[in-house]
Amino acid sequence: MRRDYIKDILFGVAVADALGVPAEFRSREQMKANPITDMVGYGSHNQPRGTWSDDASLTLCLADALCDGYDVDRIASNFVKWRYDNLWAARGEVFDIGIATQAAIDRIATGTKPVLAGGFGVSSNGNGSLMRILPLLIYIKDKPVEERYSVTKDVSSITHGHVRSAIACFYYLEFARALLTESDLIKIYKQVQSDVTNYLESTSINRDEIILFDRLLKKDVYELDIKEIRSTGYVLHTLEASIWCLMNTNSYTTAALSAVNLGDDTDTTAAVTGGLAALKYGYGSIPGQWLAVIARREDIAALADRLKDKYKDQ
Repeated sequence: MRRDYIKDILFGVAVADALGVPAEFRSREQMKANPITDMVGYGSHNQPRGTWSDDASLTLCLADALCDGYDVDRIASNFVKWRYDNLWAARGEVFDIGIATQAAIDRIATGTKPVLAGGFGVSSNGNGSLMRILPLLIYIKDKPVEERYSVTKDVSSITHGHVRSAIACFYYLEFARALLTESDLIKIYKQVQSDVTNYLESTSINRDEIILFDRLLKKDVYELDIKEIRSTGYVLHTLEASIWCLMNTNSYTTAALSAVNLGDDTDTTAAVTGGLAALKYGYGSIPGQWLAVIARREDIAALADRLKDKYKDQ
């Protein structure tokens, strides 16, 4: 296992998130006419270069909580502290939050148990849990598959309680887990297809939910034309887009930029893609000029060191 995989995760998400922030809500047609090719500032949220959004903030909140071991209550508490006390806000204030995440955090703040806080309706399948789930890999990577799924479902449920969001997070973390030991993306894709399908079919999960993942589990989503890849805030769109971008590029830079230039939910698609791309290509592959302007770079590096110290024997 590469020594810096924790740094890969944290910076992979944060840098790609920051790439996408200035272009959020721009259509694919607008992106095609004026693509993002470098780290820029202002734009959609009027933030300086290198400013990451709720995607990285909640990712870092999760990572921060894991420094003291796994505890779903502590993770949820960090999310509340982010929303109301600016914990792990990029520049001192929260400027972007999803509707479902806001509602869940409000429930937690008024006493709802974290695993019951996220919406359980079919309409509650935005990408708000997928976007911040990657640090959980640090804790679950060596655990049995049943526990990996159970823990993933609980952490997803803090903000997104529907099983579809849990499956998306589970697939994503299984793909990320494979990247720790294998470099061939086709091999990883096929292995994850087999492993995730076998596990899901062994459970009582509604088969109609599993079928929704057929493009990932039974087909080769990376062979689809870009016109068939969507980049909205829907969790399945984000998951498919991240795998598509990773497998149709050959570097962290091209993967992250590819995700941003799909348009729409640019920061989240990029953040989810960037985490995988950094695991594939390593922290050292992230352009130095992007890292140089990233908000709270030293704080993120210190957090990565704390996590390494906590999980050094795993």
